[in-house]
Amino acid sequence: MFGLLKSKKEPLIADAEQRKIVEAIKKAERNTSGEVRVFVESRCSYVDAMDRAKEIFFKLQMDRTEEHNGVLVYVALEDRQMALYGDEGIYKKTGGDPYWVYELNMMKRSFQEGKIADGIANCVINIGTALAQHFPYNIDTDKNELPDDIVFGN
Repeated sequence: MFGLLKSKKEPLIADAEQRKIVEAIKKAERNTSGEVRVFVESRCSYVDAMDRAKEIFFKLQMDRTEEHNGVLVYVALEDRQMALYGDEGIYKKTGGDPYWVYELNMMKRSFQEGKIADGIANCVINIGTALAQHFPYNIDTDKNELPDDIVFGN
């Protein structure tokens, strides 16, 4: 009888690795007015991960940051898809596609080595460095506009 009971669904990312990613988000945002969010799901319901990332970016209201400097790190683990979606403010200031493609490739390399949390955390830290360069922290005006937690999809 006990064998028929379903076990609790395993999290997409283990608790310790979640803490590592959340700490990276907090660290990345310490020196910038920019905002970074991480969204993880098992499967991407779109052919193009960038389309899915864009949809999530707007659902999470990341486009409502005052300086348009929000960045979404999107990962679909089982489908092995990922995308980075930066709002217009940070996208333009980083020089566009070459910066974002480089960061994606670095994250992919970590994933190929089986280091999912490290790949996400390092990407977040690197994005934080770019945000700090273009949108430095101002003690008088800065506020954390978006939560620092990981958002999980299906």
